[in-house]
Amino acid sequence: MFIQPVDYRSPDAAQKFTESLHNTGFGVLTHHPLSQTLLETIYKEWYEFYQTDAKNQYQFDPVKMDGYFSPKISETAKGYTKRDLKEFYHIYPTGRFPAEVSKAALDYYAQGATLAAELLQWVEQYTPTDIKSRYSMPLSDMITGSDLTLLRVLHYPPLRGDEEPDAVRAAAHGDINLLTLLPAATQAGLQVLGKDEEWHDVPCDFGMLIVNIGDMLDEASQGYYPSTIHRVLNPTGEAAKQSRISLPLFLHPRPDVVLSERHTAGSYLNERLIELGVKK
Repeated sequence: MFIQPVDYRSPDAAQKFTESLHNTGFGVLTHHPLSQTLLETIYKEWYEFYQTDAKNQYQFDPVKMDGYFSPKISETAKGYTKRDLKEFYHIYPTGRFPAEVSKAALDYYAQGATLAAELLQWVEQYTPTDIKSRYSMPLSDMITGSDLTLLRVLHYPPLRGDEEPDAVRAAAHGDINLLTLLPAATQAGLQVLGKDEEWHDVPCDFGMLIVNIGDMLDEASQGYYPSTIHRVLNPTGEAAKQSRISLPLFLHPRPDVVLSERHTAGSYLNERLIELGVKK
């Protein structure tokens, strides 16, 4: 399986992008409007932030789900018993934000949310009529006024060699939300499970934007847009001695949005957070 990058500026970008989402669960955009300079600033600032004890001043709030998640309370992927080898910080527009870094990440959040709304319009435009008729509202309206869209600044520390057996940077999982926007990380490692049941590397040249479908869009589209399982491999050799910074933007609807006869966005999110072990 090969995921063909799509030039955002191309006249047929929307069609090619949504075809890729339908066929693979992923789309890859080049020449997108998100600022590469801003991204590089964020990677540098937050790498330095994670090297300090300042991060511990912002321990995560179990109610608001914002703040700093240490490796000891990191996620455990559904079906796994070992926590992922990572630490991360949850950024919401109304949440806590570290004084030790600039507002670059908040600027990126705003840019990403604007682009994500456009991509949802693309998705709806090319949804078959019988599937579209079952959406409870236009997809882009699902995120209007939502304060749950989440920017996660991920840090995968260098491997020390004393990790628990079978522990990995990110075990195989699907995302919860509608769409995830992921600029190429500082290091390779992202893989997607194809329909052939084989793992495939996701293109990650710097400047690319990887977009994948979350479970909520899968639910709303009755599987037409499939939430695809993906993982982050542990690096080997010299790469194992290096950190990996990643910046996924998880696009979440308002809790009251009806996804299907089975779920609202709120009920779905609550169920999955309990499965991940980050909420009781």
